[in-house]
Amino acid sequence: MSGEDKHSIIRLKPKVSPDKILAGFPWVYDNELVLDRRTKQLTSGKIVELQDSARNFLATAVVNPKSKIFARVITKTANKIGGSELVFKRISAAKALREGIFTDPYYRLINSEADQMPGTIIDRFGDFFVVQPNSVWAENNLDNITDALVELFNPEGIIKNANSRARTLEGLDDCSLLIHGSVPTTPLQVPMNGAIYMADLNYGQKTGLFYDQRLNQAFLSSISKNKTVLDVFSHVGGFALAALVGGAVEATAVDASQSALELAEQGAEVSGFKSALSTIKDDGFNALKCLRNEGKKFDIVICDPPAFAPSRQALSSGLRAYERLARISAGLVEEGGILVLCSCSHAASLSKFRESCIRGINSAGRRSSIIFTGFAGPDHPVHPMLSENGYLKSLFFSL
Repeated sequence: MSGEDKHSIIRLKPKVSPDKILAGFPWVYDNELVLDRRTKQLTSGKIVELQDSARNFLATAVVNPKSKIFARVITKTANKIGGSELVFKRISAAKALREGIFTDPYYRLINSEADQMPGTIIDRFGDFFVVQPNSVWAENNLDNITDALVELFNPEGIIKNANSRARTLEGLDDCSLLIHGSVPTTPLQVPMNGAIYMADLNYGQKTGLFYDQRLNQAFLSSISKNKTVLDVFSHVGGFALAALVGGAVEATAVDASQSALELAEQGAEVSGFKSALSTIKDDGFNALKCLRNEGKKFDIVICDPPAFAPSRQALSSGLRAYERLARISAGLVEEGGILVLCSCSHAASLSKFRESCIRGINSAGRRSSIIFTGFAGPDHPVHPMLSENGYLKSLFFSL
């Protein structure tokens, strides 16, 4: 490269080994870098060359001085590549992967670093796409992302969803907007596991629907025949509708959001299970206590709460919350029934989450065995060096 084409340089501290980066880890934290005046003055989104302390090239990265993740690796080569070309290439690869797995156009298309697109989430809902640009790189490449989606899919609409904790940590705004085409005026029907789910792309949680539990809901469906089911923190009825498809005689969905419960009811009606679904608008913990005080019992109880441990700092309190949830919910499960406990906290490892659940079940005076351990589906690939990608854990206990 000529002098004018060279990237600015950031360098690891002398005591920081480059082995992690060489093995494929995609992030560099601020405390791992020599933060001299020049480095601190780099603008957010600038493309740089990452070097080890001996000035050897490691990767091409993008920086954000406002974030603890100071740099995110874009490519392991030093070749200068245009943003539009790189984005198109990587979305094309993600498209080919998903189309080889799914027959219906409803899936997560881009799962951030696992699809080599730093901090980028894209969910597909047929002819509509919801993009969460959760990093400066993704925000700066929003036009390139839009152009690639238009060329590859010719969608009716693309929506930018800015309601994520990750954007706050990156110093980005919370302004959601339409970036291409039109917005669906009514919730979309999304077929999954034999049920029809209703996704509100405008006002729903996250991107409108959680695709990550697809395989776990499919397993639940396979064991639900003639069962009574309680789905706590249900959102739009993810597990409840899957259970009804599998032959459950009745399902109760509990959520604090009235709008989410209304979407669950609409999904049940469209799926042909209107009379078999009931809903309770309440906080999950409070609803469990009330049902327990009423002496209610269910063949299957599912608890899929929001992240109790969204960061390492919250890990201890989060694990206590998972233990408490396991203890309360275990008391609502019939003898020989199934308790499903889920965690979307990346800070809580599978082993720590499992230990908390078992402690809670034991303190409820129940004995258990794990019959199934589930993770996110194949449209949520996991970066092999980034545990944060593998956030979802679902444990099925026989009590």
